[in-house]
Amino acid sequence: MLIADDQTMVRQGFGFLLGAEPGIEVVGQAEDGAEAVARVAELAPDVVLMDIRMPGVGGIEATRRITGAPGATAKILMLTTFDLDEYFYEALRAGASGFLLKDASAAELAHAVRVVAAGDALLAPAVTKRLIAEFSRLTGAPRAPLRERVGTLTERETEVLALIAQGLSNAEIATALVVAEQTVKTHVGRILVKLGLRDRTQAAVFAYESGLVRPTGH
Repeated sequence: MLIADDQTMVRQGFGFLLGAEPGIEVVGQAEDGAEAVARVAELAPDVVLMDIRMPGVGGIEATRRITGAPGATAKILMLTTFDLDEYFYEALRAGASGFLLKDASAAELAHAVRVVAAGDALLAPAVTKRLIAEFSRLTGAPRAPLRERVGTLTERETEVLALIAQGLSNAEIATALVVAEQTVKTHVGRILVKLGLRDRTQAAVFAYESGLVRPTGH
């Protein structure tokens, strides 16, 4: 994985903590977004721990460049100081897979990296409801081309996508639909392939932007 943060002590601290975790290798560091983009192209890390606010090329623009590159595979885990950052929604649209507060413990940090690497969504629980409210404020009218792509899904896949957007885990979706958890995993995999999405976070973004799911009260 790669760590991008303009504060040297933060980079080194996270590097030390994560480097001590089994199964996690820190292959490089970057002090701004431009360097992060270049290092990702050079080192091909599975996960990038990206500060959302950096001078010059910030974390959001760097994320957009990284996830928009041909054959991009790196997952972006955004770091923020605040539990509700005004850039969350923009970061999601840029391709971020998860968010983590900078005061997270070493265990939380390692868990977050593993979750994002596995392709699962990661949003700090404290921000999830408010993030959904932000979707409702900023998304506006559903985007027709995305709505057409929803039509490529089966009825059950559409149900699963809607539940993903509501923040349910595979186990919770399995309970809601009265099916096996492995069946849900299969549906999730097919949804991502059909819609050309990287992970559950991007599936949730798609569900809102296509109009498949509208936030409660809207």
